Amino acid sequence: MDLFTIKDDFERERDDMINKVTHPIHFQGNLQKKNYFEGWYYKQVSADERTVISFIPGIVLAEGDSHSFIQYTYVHIAANGQKEMRTGYLRYAIEDFVCNSEPFLINIGDNIFSETLVSVHLEDGQFQVDGLLTLGPFQEIKRTVLMPSIMGFFAYIPKMECYHGVISMSHAVKGKLAIGSKSIDFGGGKGYLEKDWGTSFPERYVWIQSNHFSDESTSLVFSLADIPFNGFSFEGFLCNLTIGGEEHRFATYNRSKITVGLISEERVEVALENRQAALTISAEILQAGELIAPTEAGMNKVIKEGLSGIVTIDFTDKKTGKEHHDIGQMAGIEIVR
Repeated sequence: MDLFTIKDDFERERDDMINKVTHPIHFQGNLQKKNYFEGWYYKQVSADERTVISFIPGIVLAEGDSHSFIQYTYVHIAANGQKEMRTGYLRYAIEDFVCNSEPFLINIGDNIFSETLVSVHLEDGQFQVDGLLTLGPFQEIKRTVLMPSIMGFFAYIPKMECYHGVISMSHAVKGKLAIGSKSIDFGGGKGYLEKDWGTSFPERYVWIQSNHFSDESTSLVFSLADIPFNGFSFEGFLCNLTIGGEEHRFATYNRSKITVGLISEERVEVALENRQAALTISAEILQAGELIAPTEAGMNKVIKEGLSGIVTIDFTDKKTGKEHHDIGQMAGIEIVR
């Protein structure tokens, strides 16, 4: 092998790495990895905010139990206020997982997930979810060379326990799903899309997301986690808040500060601050269902997720003095302690 071939191979590997880092929706791993997971989180809320359903297509590569999967969480609020909630985990062979990068598309069995549509045909015992939704356009987060994703420069660091990518803070949803005995029209609804990959979810973390505030331009995602790194661990956080088309980022990597007021099984209260702005977040789980999360041994950790929670935000822009108070509905909330 000559030096020109080595140089070309190096440049291809470098370009592939940069492309993956800057496009987190793409498949970050490969099927030859060991002790690895990767999952995409698609959340959809109907226009009347009475129905929310999330799908998590993904793979887990673990000794003796490698497989692909689709998880779902479904919440429906009846006219009388009564809630129906279901969660499920459907296993598929690893060979059933097919992923294309350009354009991005995942096939698991006869289910399709892409940047423009979700087509599902799920049978979980006597419960079925069937139909087609169209998505977009995506509301992407701002990126720079130093902050290629929501993880900032941490996205470049190899062999971290868990990587996180926010693909769309908010986007339009159209189409219908047959969910159990109901036909749900998602026309005029909203969606959210993110993903995780690595070897394991953090041992302790908090995650909050909502794009259903009284100000329709507002969307929020927040995460706080114990992050192992080089033999020790630190508490890292990230938060992206969009109001009126302006994005505000609070994160460990941009020298923002966090004050934790309360973290219980059902409630979170935190205050974030940097030189530009300040934000307080108060979130409450109203009803939670079980999801399966990855560890280094495979998909074997049961966590609780609420999809119809409430999150209250109070934001202050230090430059203009402008203040913003709002309450988000149909919030996704996970508290793992």
